[in-house]
Amino acid sequence: MVRITIELLRKRSEHNEGEISTLEELSLHQEDIEKIENLQNWCRELRILLLQSNLIPKIENLNKMKKLEYLNLALNNIERIENLDRCESLEKLDLTLNFIGELTSVESLKANIHLHTLYLTGNPCTEFSGYRDYVIATLPQLQILDADTILKSDRIKALQRYEMVAQIIMQQQENYKSKRDKQRQDHQQKGLKNESSKKMDDPEELKKFWDELCDNSPETRVELATVSRKQKEQEKKRETGCEDNNPKRTIRLFRDDGQPLSINEPRIPFTLTEDNEHNSLVLNIEIYRHLDTLLIEADVQPKYVRVYIKGKVFQIVLPEDVHPDKSTAKRSQSTGHLVIEMQMVREANARSPSQNQASKSTNYSSIPPPVNNSREYLEIGKADTSMDFSQITSTLPKTIDRSCLLDFKHQTKAVSEKPVSASFQDNQEVPPLE
Repeated sequence: MVRITIELLRKRSEHNEGEISTLEELSLHQEDIEKIENLQNWCRELRILLLQSNLIPKIENLNKMKKLEYLNLALNNIERIENLDRCESLEKLDLTLNFIGELTSVESLKANIHLHTLYLTGNPCTEFSGYRDYVIATLPQLQILDADTILKSDRIKALQRYEMVAQIIMQQQENYKSKRDKQRQDHQQKGLKNESSKKMDDPEELKKFWDELCDNSPETRVELATVSRKQKEQEKKRETGCEDNNPKRTIRLFRDDGQPLSINEPRIPFTLTEDNEHNSLVLNIEIYRHLDTLLIEADVQPKYVRVYIKGKVFQIVLPEDVHPDKSTAKRSQSTGHLVIEMQMVREANARSPSQNQASKSTNYSSIPPPVNNSREYLEIGKADTSMDFSQITSTLPKTIDRSCLLDFKHQTKAVSEKPVSASFQDNQEVPPLE
């Protein structure tokens, strides 16, 4: 039997950061749940509750959910409508594909004045003659029944036929009740639960079980779910059996001489720093923000710290001995990081000056330090820094070789004496070049 536990609710409330008390929407479909429990005490702020595709036989334990607006109980084993009169804000109720044969139980919904949509498709009561007229006349607040809008004319006709239809409904309801009692007796005589456990051992018998025709009843639905669950468990055992033949590498936490080893199996970033002001070591593990705190377990020892994160081991050797009883572990609500502060055994004054100087910048991290990619040049010989820029003109030679200077006049003269081309034509309208 699958029960509604805190672990299951936290797993299904990751969209709300694992907070159950403030949860407004919850989906617990396809969990093989057989009883509604604990929700009205843990999740009173719920507005939407989805419980379809389970094995719930009875509507119960929802009286304190005053803000519930939408309840989905489709594909369950419910046989009558009850215990919803105190859900004052209920607007939509889905009971598709259940086993409701007691149609008169819809009268319990009269107190839900905000209920405007109701789904009963696929229930035995929908086959009763006068079913729709009876529901419309019984629940005047309804606007939609089985996805069909209720018109004013439909309501007037239903009220006119109510007394006659009510008698017909009562008679059909009694006939279904006797049929249902006989169905229960047949299932008890067959002992389906005992037979199913035997059929699970033989693949051929199991195939015959799935090919066999069966009636549509709550007992059959429970039996099918039980066989399916056992079949999945056997398949998992076979898979794990194959994995056992190839065992995983064992993780060593200590050396042969008893010294602890540093291990980061989850490969999660972390930093380890020294706080000189409080004489402590601070370990900051960057745990995922949405990871449930119940999946984290921390253990502080004098020489090392071990943290289990979803079953994976994180262990780090400490540079100084610490007091385990004076250590604290806190989880950040904004980032999700786990911060462990450990009081060191050795006082700050008892260390040597070199240790104190080194501890100021101590930072152990799983992230390597940045690499300096700047280019460095090699200097040969001693640098000459004796130059005086104020006397830079006096350092020039007194005699200058004039042969290295350009004779601009000579160059200009040479350009002016260049011979004129034979094809040159003098145009008087063009002004001369200056």
